Amino acid sequence: MTDKKVTVFSTPTCSWCVRVKDYLKKNGVSFSDLDVSKDYKAAQDMIRKTGQQGVPQIWVGSSAVVGFDKTKLDSILELN
Repeated sequence: MTDKKVTVFSTPTCSWCVRVKDYLKKNGVSFSDLDVSKDYKAAQDMIRKTGQQGVPQIWVGSSAVVGFDKTKLDSILELN
């Protein structure tokens, strides 16, 4: 399991955001959740880093995963 900081950028109405957060919890991964619908600075930071406006975005250390890409998350988080 990674010891890198994990941050999820999400919105309350995004079903994929709920799924990725449930997946992280199920696997014992601690994370910070930033609601970009209410946090303008976080939204701008997310867009600046990835060039993408879509959520969820999961940052593990300096690696960004756009969308719920389970294979990529498992690899970065060393869950496989």
